Amino acid sequence: MAFWFELVATGLITGGIYALVALGLNLQYGLMRIMNISHGEFLMLGAYLTWLGHTVLQVNPIVFLPVVALALFTLGVAVYWLCFRRIIRTAPAVEMIEARSLLVGFGLMFLLQNAAYLAWGADLRGYSFLAEAVDVGGARFQANRLVVFAFAVGASLALLAVLRWTLIGKAVRAMMQSPTGAQLVGIDTRYLHPVVFGLGLAMAGVAGALLSMVYEISPGMGEPYTVTALIVIVLGGLGSALGSLLGGFLLGLVETFGMHYTSPSLKMLLSYAVLIGVLLARPKGLFAR
Repeated sequence: MAFWFELVATGLITGGIYALVALGLNLQYGLMRIMNISHGEFLMLGAYLTWLGHTVLQVNPIVFLPVVALALFTLGVAVYWLCFRRIIRTAPAVEMIEARSLLVGFGLMFLLQNAAYLAWGADLRGYSFLAEAVDVGGARFQANRLVVFAFAVGASLALLAVLRWTLIGKAVRAMMQSPTGAQLVGIDTRYLHPVVFGLGLAMAGVAGALLSMVYEISPGMGEPYTVTALIVIVLGGLGSALGSLLGGFLLGLVETFGMHYTSPSLKMLLSYAVLIGVLLARPKGLFAR
């Protein structure tokens, strides 16, 4: 029984990070149709900021989380105004927004990756934080993994609450359902778009900060998480925040059980198999309404 509990818990811990990353990307793509393929690189920046804060400034990584979120939010607003605002305003159709933002996203991805290689080199970086083992229900987990899971799920639930019960959350959901209708009732997209884009990158930065508490980091760490976030979005449904949370947990469980019964080297194969299956059986997502 303890073995099964440990396997399920491991899948949920992994899925919590997946959900947090996917929520940020789903905000950008679901609201503005911006295919920000460089999303994972901002996760990488959040990880390096946390590593610098802990190793250079001697700041507790948990205490440093709000600083990372604020820094990535500010950077996100700046990136939107510099790189994506003109695309949103001048593209004649949604398809053109997706195509043009995809190209800009690739440019940002290579720019940020190479800037990180120049700044910190290709060596793996890391630090020890709450690495001691903790017994939970007869299973043993590293304390940092439990902290990462708690903060990832907490941040995801906080975003869901904002989208559900606040005025700006209702405006975001209205934009996701009908951009034209939302503008007709007075929602000002000039301010909503950069705020939501910045919020998406803030969540990516927090996810990177949490990952740095458990794993070693490198300039190329973000790219696989972008692919994973896209798979989670397909699972949960485009524009569905709750779907991203549930899809992240589902993918984490599929990967954990799949790797246990097959091989860890088949991790991405399992993810792509899930992606193809969902696209064939339910193209709008498992949890879309």
